[in-house]
Amino acid sequence: MTIEKLINNFLSNLSNVSRYSEHTLKAYTNDLYDFKKHCLSKDRSEISLINERFVKSYLIFLNEKELDKKTISRKLAAVRSLFKYAFQNDIIEENPVLLIKNPKSKRKLPEIISDTTIPELLKNVEEMNEKPELISVIFEILYGSALRVSELCDLKYKDYNKNKGQFLVTGKGNKTRIVPVGEKTILAISKYLELNPVTSKNDYLIRTKKNDKLYPRFVYRIVNKYLSGVSDIKKKSPHILRHSAATHMLDNGADLRAVKEILGHENLSTTQIYTHVSIERLKTTYKKSHPKS
Repeated sequence: MTIEKLINNFLSNLSNVSRYSEHTLKAYTNDLYDFKKHCLSKDRSEISLINERFVKSYLIFLNEKELDKKTISRKLAAVRSLFKYAFQNDIIEENPVLLIKNPKSKRKLPEIISDTTIPELLKNVEEMNEKPELISVIFEILYGSALRVSELCDLKYKDYNKNKGQFLVTGKGNKTRIVPVGEKTILAISKYLELNPVTSKNDYLIRTKKNDKLYPRFVYRIVNKYLSGVSDIKKKSPHILRHSAATHMLDNGADLRAVKEILGHENLSTTQIYTHVSIERLKTTYKKSHPKS
């Protein structure tokens, strides 16, 4: 089988079987097409010609292009998933990427906002808008339940259980999880639904002013605009709210495994990054406030 056919089959599987998001599919497509281009340039059009040594040479090639380690790791992850799929479907007898590890890199701690920023931001929203319900509910859900933007956009009315205070969220890889919904978020949703009632349980929970499904760029513009008024952090994306929610939960004594389940992380190591953020925050507070620091 050619590498081109394998990639096409794999991407089709991600789209039609695993139901990956359009954003994730685009990322896999770009990274695997780069790998295919490299294979063809080295006369390795057949997957039988691709071995562990060749994949390692591809990593050297990426390193020589002066790509950062995070990008190289992402591209390797795409190739690893491709050959895992090929092995599991008996297309190849040995997986050439099985023993290849990611390049080591120091993980950059995510930026976060303080726990007083959201109340200040929501106060600004109330003062600046005649109808602030949409903007307020977006912030309440993203921060209050630590959702990804795509998860917010995909939420339907049937996924919201007001009585139990929870969402049924469909996350990465089409995996579902139960996420708690706090009282302030429930109140924001109730105010929003009073003015924007649903007609069916299959209606999207939160919609644009034109009653259409929310889309990531729309949410990004709103978050960027209002975060700019209350915070000087460099990156003002919706994901900052998720980072901040996770860090604040751990700051206030939440169990790491519970936070992992709320965030929908597959591995505990992914969640542990927020413990490092909390420790760094403690160090900063100590240096600023302790007389002998």
